[in-house]
Amino acid sequence: MSRTAGPPTQDFVPFATAALDFHRALNIPGGPLVTTRAELDALHAHLVSLHGLLDAHTGRTGRLVPAEGDHLHAARTRIWQAADHVHAAYHAAPQPDSGEIPDREACQSQLPEGAPELTICQRHQRTAHLVRRRTTPADLHAPFTGLVRR
Repeated sequence: MSRTAGPPTQDFVPFATAALDFHRALNIPGGPLVTTRAELDALHAHLVSLHGLLDAHTGRTGRLVPAEGDHLHAARTRIWQAADHVHAAYHAAPQPDSGEIPDREACQSQLPEGAPELTICQRHQRTAHLVRRRTTPADLHAPFTGLVRR
């Protein structure tokens, strides 16, 4: 069995990267000064999806090439930390209709604001469950998340 696979049949990651770059170029310069909750929700979904992709690569690669797996594990942890911060930013952003800012603790009860706003919390809680199974608290709170093997 070869340790390196051939090229993927369809590699969509470059398209996702280009779409993010395109979104930034079109929407940020002339857009609102404050990030909307809808955009924060979309960014959170993107980060959670990227976390899942890195998780799959980490699991497969770590068994064959431990040094590469360590770096992917560190990247996966950092992406989760970014998703956690975006989730917190979502709850710190004012609600579009009232301008009120809900408590972050409301998310823990899984009923912060009702649908559709609840979807970010459900997504976050599902991913947090996976993170707790595959990452230690020390990994999540360490200033440096990657053991580097040479």
